[in-house]
Amino acid sequence: MLGGGGLVGANVYASATEDGGADPARTLSSPAGTIDCPDVGSRLTAVPDGAKEDVAKELALLDQQIAEAYQRLQESAQAVQQDAGFADSAIMTPLKDKRTATIERIAIAVDRQGERPEGLESLAPCTLRAADSGNGDQGNGGQDEGGGNETGEEDADQGSEQPGNGGQPGNGGQAGNGPVAADFADITAVQPNVPSPALQQDASRGTFATSCGVNENGLFNSDNVIVAPGVSNGAHHFHDYVGNQANDAFASDEDLANAETTCVDQGDKSTYYWPVIRLQNGTQEQDANSPGGGIEGNAGEIVTPKEVTLTFVGNPRSKVTEMPRLLRIITGDAKAFVNGTANANASWSCTGLEDRQLKDKYPLCPQGSDVVRTFKFQSCWDGQNIDSANHRTHVAFAAADGSCPEGFKAIPQLVQRIVYDVDAPSLQDGGRTTPLFAVDSFPEQLHKPVTDHGDFINVFAEDLMGEMVDCINEGRECGAGAGQGGDPGEEEPSQEPQPTQSPDTPPGGNEEPEPGNGGGEPTQAPATEQPATKPPAAEEPAAEEPATEAPETEPAKDDKPTVSSTVAPKSYGTPSATQDATAPAQGGSADDDADAGSAPAQTQPAAVGDESGADSGTEPQAVAGGLAETGTTLWPAAAGAVLLVAGFLLLMRTRRRAG
Repeated sequence: MLGGGGLVGANVYASATEDGGADPARTLSSPAGTIDCPDVGSRLTAVPDGAKEDVAKELALLDQQIAEAYQRLQESAQAVQQDAGFADSAIMTPLKDKRTATIERIAIAVDRQGERPEGLESLAPCTLRAADSGNGDQGNGGQDEGGGNETGEEDADQGSEQPGNGGQPGNGGQAGNGPVAADFADITAVQPNVPSPALQQDASRGTFATSCGVNENGLFNSDNVIVAPGVSNGAHHFHDYVGNQANDAFASDEDLANAETTCVDQGDKSTYYWPVIRLQNGTQEQDANSPGGGIEGNAGEIVTPKEVTLTFVGNPRSKVTEMPRLLRIITGDAKAFVNGTANANASWSCTGLEDRQLKDKYPLCPQGSDVVRTFKFQSCWDGQNIDSANHRTHVAFAAADGSCPEGFKAIPQLVQRIVYDVDAPSLQDGGRTTPLFAVDSFPEQLHKPVTDHGDFINVFAEDLMGEMVDCINEGRECGAGAGQGGDPGEEEPSQEPQPTQSPDTPPGGNEEPEPGNGGGEPTQAPATEQPATKPPAAEEPAAEEPATEAPETEPAKDDKPTVSSTVAPKSYGTPSATQDATAPAQGGSADDDADAGSAPAQTQPAAVGDESGADSGTEPQAVAGGLAETGTTLWPAAAGAVLLVAGFLLLMRTRRRAG
């Protein structure tokens, strides 16, 4: 009787002491993995002008198809675990069929205007990367898109050490979709690894800085006018915008030229944008139930940068020439986790320690030091094109000595430095005490730091661009932002750095040279064991049982997008996020909106200033446990009840015999 009563009491107590019955890691805490699809856009090195609009829409549709398939994969995690063939039949095969039809339309569109591209049909199949074997690994080893599943440079054992692909306890808002503890590294354990190129006699030694604010206006959207013009939610994640204020999917060159700008020098109407950073604290932003936001796994409080410096620098061996107006440059690869690191260019560090850069880890900064993202853009131009079919081949990185590829010209190099006042997360408790932070990403990229990227469109007035080039070539410091910010590797924190909150956090090495740097030899930090994280708390019984039937396999169909089928462009003002300070951080996912799960790109975002759904404080983006899981948490109480009843009957029989 005592044993049975103890089991009942302990079980009731454990259930009663859970955080409101919602475990932050409850949603997708046992994910099925992620989806690795060949990047079709990177294979298109030549697209005729007459086919560009159609091709851009079809490429955006491929991204949408992956996002929808990934969401179905997460929603079907239990079915995938129970039936090894379920994912292939219900998710991967339909995805392949849809991609086959879309890729064929791309080939036809190009063929109508020029020469049909060969080999695109082989890019239709995608690979399911299991949570226990691939999701902790960096990229696919730099594979040629579409080939193999070899893992890359990130810790090979991460997938087995972490629960699933991100069942991070306390990870409010993105639990199951990343990041995980192994995505972070102590910056103080990294050896200096930023080389300083030797300046030759004809080097252009000057700098030109423009000052455009930190997006205090709160201008966000999930479009990408460079990669997916005319397609709403083409990025599937949110961007910060500074400078040009007209940037959305439907902005024409004329719109950009006539737009307002946040830059101090009004002659700079260029657009600078990058994925936002969010705190995984359960806060619901205005995009919590919108495409590009919570529906696609980008959840939590958007962090406004503390400081943004935009500096154009010269070339270590030659003078620079003017950038052409409306030149478009993308640096980094938003899909580097599955594409491999061939185009990755992420650089994470901390103020005062910027001579130490991390490529595939978020930094754990010491006390008194802030998180820094640095983007060094391509600085060689082919002399003819302002863009290219894959948005890469018209520009290139200079070699370590500053030399450009044959036929390319040196142009001013944009160095974009973004500083955030965020604390080092508490990895031991999965961010419950101090929340994790993560960059927004495509849903299947699991918020890996290696996917960080930046975008730039040159809308400088021609006379101001001329002034910039003269300033840089003459070795002067010029521009409205001159003297602001700090130089990487030279800035010191305001106080002596203190140890991070997670002393047992592994140091992160940087084994990848800067793209185009001539294959320098960065220093690798010493490797240590990954930090241990606490297991998720016991789950409270659910109020109702979710559907357990496997989702019906959708037949492949011709779902070609049109302008009328896309939602209106999304521009958000300052987020009206609300958070109950007394509530614990709560987890969540895109599972809240069942309708959105089938067609995320068709969901209308909340209008600017619309606080419906946010006026009651922070709401968890999570679902309760199913009936089967309820049974797993109640079995101790049930066993205890049986023991209690048996003990009572035994006592009664003993008393009767004694009488």
